[in-house]
Amino acid sequence: MADRLIFDDREQFLEVLRRLVREGVPAERIRVITPFGVPEVEEILPGKRSKVRFFALIGAAGGTVTGLAFTILTSLSWPLVIGGKPIVSLPPFIIIAFALTILFGALSTFAGFLLLSRLPSLRGIRSEEEYGNAFVILVEDGERR
Repeated sequence: MADRLIFDDREQFLEVLRRLVREGVPAERIRVITPFGVPEVEEILPGKRSKVRFFALIGAAGGTVTGLAFTILTSLSWPLVIGGKPIVSLPPFIIIAFALTILFGALSTFAGFLLLSRLPSLRGIRSEEEYGNAFVILVEDGERR
C-alpha cells in the first residue's frame, strides 16, 4: 500500500517533496500527480534517461543500410551504362538513403515510444483515483516495484 500525501498548495507540496528526498526515500518509490506541469519536480526527482533513443538509432541505421542496399542492388540488377559513368555511383544514392534514414528512424521511434509506455493501455494513462486540482505524492512500499 502506498502512502498518500495530498496538498492544495504548490509550495507546501514542493517543500514536502524536497524533505522526502533529503530523508533518503529513493526516487523510484516516489510517484507525483499534479494538475499541471511543475518544472521543479524534474529538478527534485531526476528521471532516468529514456530508452527510446536506442529505437531511433537502430531504425535510422536500418534505414541507411536499406536505402543504400536498395539503390545499389537495383542498379547492379539492371545496369544502364551511359557515357562511361560508373554503375554504382554513391552521390545520387545518398538522397534515397537519407530519406529512408529519416523515415525508418521516425517510425521506429514512434514504435519504441508505444512499446515502452505500454500503450495502448488505459491503466498507463489514467490513474485509478481522481484528485482534481490537488498535488499528490504517492510513496510506495519498499517491497513493491
